[in-house]
Amino acid sequence: MLSTIQSLGILGIDPYPVTVEVNVARAMPAFDIVGLPDAAVRESRERVRSVLSNCGYPFPDGRIVVNLAPADVKKAGSLYDLPILVGLLAAQGLLPENAPLADSAFIGEVSLSGGLRRVCGVLPMLLGAAGTGMRRAFIPAANAAEASAARGIEVFPVGSVGELVSHLRGECALPPAGTARFGGGPQPPLPDFADVKGQGPAKRALEVAAAGGHNLLMIGAPGTGKSMLAKRLPSILPDMTEEESIETTKIYSACGMLAPDLPLIRTRPFRAPHHTVSPAGLCGGGPVPRPGEVSLAHNGVLFLDELPEFQRQAMEALRQPLEDGVLTIARAGARLSYPSRFMLVAAMNPCPCGYFGHPTRRCSCPPSRVSSYLGRVSGPLLDRIDLNVEVSPVTYAQLSARRDAEESSAAVRLRVQAARERQNARYAGTGVSCNARLDPSMLAESCPLDPEAQRMLGLVFEKLGLSGRAYDRILKVARTIADLDGSERIRAPHLSEAVQYRSLDRKYWNRG
Repeated sequence: MLSTIQSLGILGIDPYPVTVEVNVARAMPAFDIVGLPDAAVRESRERVRSVLSNCGYPFPDGRIVVNLAPADVKKAGSLYDLPILVGLLAAQGLLPENAPLADSAFIGEVSLSGGLRRVCGVLPMLLGAAGTGMRRAFIPAANAAEASAARGIEVFPVGSVGELVSHLRGECALPPAGTARFGGGPQPPLPDFADVKGQGPAKRALEVAAAGGHNLLMIGAPGTGKSMLAKRLPSILPDMTEEESIETTKIYSACGMLAPDLPLIRTRPFRAPHHTVSPAGLCGGGPVPRPGEVSLAHNGVLFLDELPEFQRQAMEALRQPLEDGVLTIARAGARLSYPSRFMLVAAMNPCPCGYFGHPTRRCSCPPSRVSSYLGRVSGPLLDRIDLNVEVSPVTYAQLSARRDAEESSAAVRLRVQAARERQNARYAGTGVSCNARLDPSMLAESCPLDPEAQRMLGLVFEKLGLSGRAYDRILKVARTIADLDGSERIRAPHLSEAVQYRSLDRKYWNRG
């Protein structure tokens, strides 16, 4: 007897429908799964066999063939346990003919005792299920929180196989999952800018970066507070929109990194991988490609401390996501794209010993070693960083000052939020989320210069020999500074500050 059960699969974070066909025939006993299953899918045979026995349901005596269609796409994971089990029950006539199977999706791993265990990728699968004609979905109860963020489909969290069979037989109905509301609830506490003594120029650079979504590089001696500043950046970033929250949550759901009680991620991610991270760990990949750190930082911050210590291949792999906001992983059998719009914040010492250019400490590195160290950061990567700022040593007077003498993150965040609201109004309907994402074709209209600023930019371009990309990025940063100032036109002071954020290119790399 043949039964057909609907399920879902996921490629990257994109869902696709999977039809689970279960055929039971009179022949020598066997149990085969076809349709490019991986090892975890093939192991479903033993889990399903044990569950049926332990829960008191008969196991078919004959040849069982399970086909996972489409058969030319590799199936991975344990989420097909539940549809295979339901298919075996239906093939034996243990479920009524009017059971809601045709337009229902079944997703879940089963334990040997009959319980359902949490699986990865439930949210992106449910968000795409409505477009495939599914009206309802049965998922593990442990995935109920993230499933509550899905729209357009009725979701039933299931605790055990017995509960599901009772529901399908019409004996005891399962309650559907609630719908999560975006917003509300307390936010986790974040480190505050008020903890950082001094460092006014660096704080200002972080404020500009947050207001426009710009990439930032901090250079300074050890102990000047570069990491401390970077970790406080999320506290001044604007709130996530509902669309951004769902995009980020889908990535964490696909990776299995979503907290069980968290329906949506509402705090912008802050990812800080160690410099020993591999290119695949940073950008994603593997035999079954998974998102890397750049995708986990989507709509948030990627912090790379000790930038020159990262592998050259890993650093250069950042160029595509920094430019396009998307990371594409090509394999022989698939081509996957992960959203990767993030703010890059990098920190580094000016030389291996850390004291090149220090006002009181002597650098012990020969010039060739300093040049080699700085040369690990390539010109194309530097071109994609909008702001460079030097983090100077802190004086005793600054360190001994009272905490309330420093501006809090809440005060800075108000200015950042106001600047982002101006950008949202300016770019409404264009798909541009912030100044850093401005298309070159929009620069002339979005970045009007007053006459004095126009003359200054011409002089700067000729004197410094700027590249086309550097010219665009100076304009974008100047636009952000003008937004923080509440000005529609870019004036000379705004442009002058933006140019200063390119000065370290010339000091350390002798570049325009």
